Amino acid sequence: MSQSSSDNTDISQQDLCQRFLFSDVDVRGEIVRLNSAYTDTISNHAYPPAVNILLGEFLAAAALLGSTIKYEGRLVLQVRGNGELSLIMSECTSEGAVRGIARYQQVPQLTDFDALTGDGVLVITIDSSRADPYQGIVSLEGGSLASSLKTYFEQSEQLKTWLYFAVDDKQACGFMLQQLPSGRQTDSEERAGTWEHLLALGQTITAAELHSLSNEDLLHRLYHQERLELFTPRKFHYQCSCSRERTARALISIGKKEVDSILAEHGAVVIGCEFCGHEYRFEADEVEVLLEDRGEQLH
Repeated sequence: MSQSSSDNTDISQQDLCQRFLFSDVDVRGEIVRLNSAYTDTISNHAYPPAVNILLGEFLAAAALLGSTIKYEGRLVLQVRGNGELSLIMSECTSEGAVRGIARYQQVPQLTDFDALTGDGVLVITIDSSRADPYQGIVSLEGGSLASSLKTYFEQSEQLKTWLYFAVDDKQACGFMLQQLPSGRQTDSEERAGTWEHLLALGQTITAAELHSLSNEDLLHRLYHQERLELFTPRKFHYQCSCSRERTARALISIGKKEVDSILAEHGAVVIGCEFCGHEYRFEADEVEVLLEDRGEQLH
C-alpha cells in the first residue's frame, strides 16, 4: 500500500475523510470519521439515541458526498417524510464545515429507518457559487440511508456504489466503495468480476473495525492482497452558518403586523437558531430600522 502524503499520523480519532484508489482497476473508496464535528452537532439538542445515530449517518454521508462531488458552496442531504421525523438533514460546505438537524412533533419512540423517515424522498442539493444549483431526488430504498444513496448513485451517476455507516455516541463513521468509469479495465466481464470481488471483501467490515482501526490498518485487513493508494485526508469541522445578518433577514420576512405583536408583548424580538441554539435579540428601535430599510428596498 502506498500513501500520497508523508503524514503517517494515526487518523482514527480525527474529523477526517480519506480517499483510496485501487492501483490496477477502476474502483475507489472513501473512509470518513467524524468525532467532534458529530458530537458538537448533537450536543446542541436532546435527541433520543436513535435520532442521534441517524443524524450521524447523515453527517457522515454528507462528508462522503462532499469529498466525492466537486463543488464550491454547500451540499445538503435531507429527507422530509411522514414518519416520526418530519425532517432530518445534514449540510457540508466545500470548506469542510458540517452541521445537521432533526425535527419532530413528538419524541420518536421507534428506532428503524423506515419508522423514523416514513414515506418520503431523499433530496440531495448542491448550491455552488460557480454553477447553477443542482438537486437530485431519489425514493427511500432498502430501509436505510446507505441503500437509498446506493440507488441515487446508480440512477444519477450510473456508478455502482456501496456504503456502510457505523455510529455510536462519540463517532460517526462511513465507508464507501465506488466503481469508476472504464479506464484501466475495458472488458465489461472483467470489470464486473473485479467489482464483485472488492465489494465482497468490503462487506466483511465491522462497526468495531471502522471505529477503532486506522485507515491503513483497516484497508490492510480488507485488501492486503490488493495494490492501492491512500490520498491526503480532508479535514472537517462543525460550524453553524447562522449570523445576525441572516437572522435579521428572517425577522423582516415575518411581516410588520406579527413583529409589532411580538414587540408589544415582549419588548424585543428574540430568534434562536435551531441548528446551534444561539439566540439573536433585536430591540424595538433596531427592529424599526430594519423594517424601514425593507420598505425602502421594496419601493
